[in-house]
Amino acid sequence: MTATGEELVAARGGPWWWERRRSAVFDAGLAVVSALECGFEGVEFAREAGVPEAVGVVFGVLAGSVLLVRRQWPIAVVLVAIAVTPAAMGFLMGIVGLYSLAASEVPRRIIASLAGMQSVGVLIVMFVRMRQNLARGELDVGDWIVPFASITMAIGVTAPPLLLGLYVGARRRLMESLRERADSLERELQLLAERAEERAEWARGEERTRIAREMHDVVAHRVSLMVVHAAALQAVARKDPEKAVKNAALVGDMGRQALTELREMLGVLRSGGDGAVRRERASVPLAAVGAAAAAAASRAVEEAEGPSLAEIEELVGQSAAAGMVVDLSVEGESRSYARVVESTAFRVVQEALTNVHKHAAGAKTYVRLAHRVSEIAMQVENEPAPEAGSSAGLPSGGNGLVGMKERVSALGGVFVSGPTDAGGFRVSAVIPAS
Repeated sequence: MTATGEELVAARGGPWWWERRRSAVFDAGLAVVSALECGFEGVEFAREAGVPEAVGVVFGVLAGSVLLVRRQWPIAVVLVAIAVTPAAMGFLMGIVGLYSLAASEVPRRIIASLAGMQSVGVLIVMFVRMRQNLARGELDVGDWIVPFASITMAIGVTAPPLLLGLYVGARRRLMESLRERADSLERELQLLAERAEERAEWARGEERTRIAREMHDVVAHRVSLMVVHAAALQAVARKDPEKAVKNAALVGDMGRQALTELREMLGVLRSGGDGAVRRERASVPLAAVGAAAAAAASRAVEEAEGPSLAEIEELVGQSAAAGMVVDLSVEGESRSYARVVESTAFRVVQEALTNVHKHAAGAKTYVRLAHRVSEIAMQVENEPAPEAGSSAGLPSGGNGLVGMKERVSALGGVFVSGPTDAGGFRVSAVIPAS
């Protein structure tokens, strides 16, 4: 598993500025080696400077120990290395300090300046010492070797640690950038997962509302007509057996039609939803399966074969057969619309007629349908109900008008309902044709 930046920070267990204990042990070891080196070289320095050897050793040990703080203060280490260069000590400290400086977050111009100073210092010291050795006769070489050796030593001491430090620093910064990006992506994925769960819950709620509305539209009208016919059957069973038989046949037809519509709708939901869920589970994370199922069910309901405007006359005829005095008028040239538009228009008329059966039984009703250039309009208006038949005793959930308004508004249409001045009730809707 890959550790995130926050986990790495939390995992730090080293003392002071070290991230890990092994880093502290490593730097302490380098500081000890550097102190021993500088202490040993301090003996020669003390002899040349004419001071006690103990002073040179102490000076060398103190100078070499500065390497311990190379991670926290690399500039200080390099400055000390430059300062002790004339004393011909601090070889390890200069190399490691320059590497630490190049790998740190210090600005490049400071790194270049200090590296140049150290390179020039090594060049001058080497040149002077080799000239002194030539003058004393300790070296028997040509004069050209002195500048060549000095330049080679200066470049060899400064260039490799500088380049290596720059590479390591760039790689470290790249890794930190990638780690931060991974942390950011992880947070974004977590946020997306939470939003996906919210969308899934919202989609499930929307689908429950849709299914409830479809069930209401399918069942309420048919069952209302069945109740009206059953009441009429009970009233005329003894007086007019022939009419009673006719009403009984109508009740049976209504029940079969209601069962057929319910079976079709449930079958579409079952086949469309299950198939889509199986397809989505193969490629979508588990958090989005709920949303995929709800969306698939919604598409299945929308794509199902629903009622059309051609069935309006049959719908009005069923209400007329139940004893309602209903007048249907159609304006404009009849044409076909999108399936969801025709289904919504049909459901609005159906629900309005159902409400008349429930709340104003026996009232004369007018159904008007208008085909316009870019929209279709419908209106169902009933006159005041006669006192004797103002209610058919049918239960009402109070969701019919709400469901109609939701359907029409979802298509960008306008829905208005309310009582008329004459004491009746009017339902009007306008739906865009596309």
